[in-house]
Amino acid sequence: MQSTSAKTLVNDRSGLIFAKSPRWVGIKLLFLDIHDRCIKSADMRGTVRIVMTLRYLPGSFGVLSDGRLIVGDAWRRKIYRLERAGQEKIADLSHVARSCLSDGIVDSRGGMYVGDVGFDFLDPLVDPVPDGVIVHVSAKGESSVVAEDLFFPSGMIVTPNHSTLIVAEMLAHRLTAFDIDDDGSLGNRRVWAQFQDEVKPDGICLDREGAIWVAGAGPCALHVREGGEVDKQITTSRPVFG
Repeated sequence: MQSTSAKTLVNDRSGLIFAKSPRWVGIKLLFLDIHDRCIKSADMRGTVRIVMTLRYLPGSFGVLSDGRLIVGDAWRRKIYRLERAGQEKIADLSHVARSCLSDGIVDSRGGMYVGDVGFDFLDPLVDPVPDGVIVHVSAKGESSVVAEDLFFPSGMIVTPNHSTLIVAEMLAHRLTAFDIDDDGSLGNRRVWAQFQDEVKPDGICLDREGAIWVAGAGPCALHVREGGEVDKQITTSRPVFG
C-alpha cells in the first residue's frame, strides 16, 4: 500500500467547526459546517466564506445541475432547496425517516438520495442498531424509502453513468452498492468493499479510475478499489470525516 500526502486547504484557524459533505462547484469547494449551522465555500487560496447561515443543524447536502443547492434539516427531517428568495421546503421526510438525516447525493433527474441514521446516535444510552434507511426524493418532492436495514448510512456517490449508488455504512465497516432503476428505486444490493473494524467509512468520493477515497473517521483517508483492495493511504493528525 502506497502512503501519500495531501495539502491542507483550510483548517480550524479558518473558522471551521465541523466541516462535512464537500461538493466541488467549478473551482470552489462548497460544504456544510454543521455545528456552525452554515453552508460555506473555500477557494483554491484557502479563503473561506459563508454562503448561507441556517436556522437548523444541516445534513444531506447536494448541488443541482443548475447550481441551486439542496440541504436537509437533520433533526426535523425536512429537505429545502435554496432559491434567491430564500429556502423552499420541497419534502418533509418525518414520516419515512425516523431519527436524523445523514449525507445525501443529487441524482441525474434532479432528485436526491438521503440517508437516515436510524437511531439517536447522540444518546449514550441508546445501542446502535442497523435500522438506517435511504430515502429517494424526486424532483417534484415525492419521497419513498428505497433501501432499509443499513448500519449508519453516511457518505453516498452516484456513478457517472447514473447506474449505481454506493453508500458508506459506517458501523458495518463497509461500502454497499445498489443498482439504480429508472424510477429511482434501488436493487441488487451488494458489498462493494469490506474494511477492518478500525475503519468507519464516512465521506466518500469517486475518482476518475472508478476507485473511491474514503474518510475513515480515524486519522487516515483510504483509496480503495471495488472488492476492498486499499492501495493508497493519507495519514492525518486528526480524525477524517467527509
